[in-house]
Amino acid sequence: QVQLAEAGGGLVQPWGTLRLSCAASGLIFSSYPMVWYRQAPGNQRDMVATISGGGRTNYADSVEGRFTNSKDNAKNTVYLQLNSLKPEDTAVYYCYTKIFSTIYWGQGTKVTVAS
Repeated sequence: QVQLAEAGGGLVQPWGTLRLSCAASGLIFSSYPMVWYRQAPGNQRDMVATISGGGRTNYADSVEGRFTNSKDNAKNTVYLQLNSLKPEDTAVYYCYTKIFSTIYWGQGTKVTVAS
């Protein structure tokens, strides 16, 4: 059974930093891409960053240059480093993976950027 568990959210001031993590179990971690999404209140869930099984990364334009996606295959964990945070980054952040036709989501971790 595949499970994803995010952690690391919290309240941070503008221009602050946070490091989110997503621990995965029940899958061959290095074989599948992992994706970070976020959902602000009243908005749809949007893709933030992806990392392939081989470690190649891709980012939404809104976070390019501020967020960094990385992974530790030995720990079955993917990380999202959030730098230079803005109030508009406030959202619940989710990790996601898809194995064949089955989609898996974590429970989300809330990030609030406010002074």
